[in-house]
Amino acid sequence: MAASSVTAGAVGKPHIVVIGNEKGGSGKSTTAMHLIAGLMQAGLDVGSIDLDAGQGTLSRYVENRKQYNAANGLRLKVPEHRRLESSKLDSVHEAMVIDGSRLEACIDELGAAHAYIVIDTPGSDTAMSRHAHSRADTLVTPLNDSYVDLDLLASVDPDTGRVRHPSRYAEMVWGQKKARALRDGGSIDWIVMRNRLGTLESRNQKAMERSITELSRRIGFRLAPGFSERVVFREMFLKGLTLLDLREPGAVSKMNMSHVAARQEVRQLLGTIGLPMAE
Repeated sequence: MAASSVTAGAVGKPHIVVIGNEKGGSGKSTTAMHLIAGLMQAGLDVGSIDLDAGQGTLSRYVENRKQYNAANGLRLKVPEHRRLESSKLDSVHEAMVIDGSRLEACIDELGAAHAYIVIDTPGSDTAMSRHAHSRADTLVTPLNDSYVDLDLLASVDPDTGRVRHPSRYAEMVWGQKKARALRDGGSIDWIVMRNRLGTLESRNQKAMERSITELSRRIGFRLAPGFSERVVFREMFLKGLTLLDLREPGAVSKMNMSHVAARQEVRQLLGTIGLPMAE
């Protein structure tokens, strides 16, 4: 599928990329950090926000990157990062108002100096996460290649594989699309990326592809190639590195074929989304 072009807004109006999925373990933080690295390598100023204060994987990723720079005398680019924790208010309405205001203040602060803001959301439904979705210009939803994860988006008939109806996360995104349109007339480019694909095509993969393609037509998202199941993604986290950093002096001692293949997957994702990339 052809990529749409993504450009930053005017000064003070950054392009906001939200990584969203209400299920843990789908690779949101890994995806977020690779998108951040891709934008920084393209010479763009990037701010990042971690709304998953409990787990804080993106925050640890950024901190690991800073520490690796310091320990090895490197100058790998690091985003200006913020970490926000949801309020503990019992009232859903009050939480939405207060958390929405806090997130808006953070976006305004980062947007004054950065062309892009990447927001990593928690694997749960929170008021702050909903507000972040409504502010997205681009929404990226990593999805493990299984019907367990697809259930977050749609109910699927077990006999035919046909989509019965959208599930709660898809309905939430649809609601935030309407909220965005009412607020400023803007739209959300929603992209679902199939993650942890097996290296060999299986019957399950083919069935998943049919189901998710049908769903994309019904509820309006684009499909993007995700990342295969590779150990290298977990190894990179401890150093705060991404696969796009592998050619940087001092980042790794030697690139192997797995590194090269995984790096190409990242570049294909960036291209499909339409984010700027370094030549």
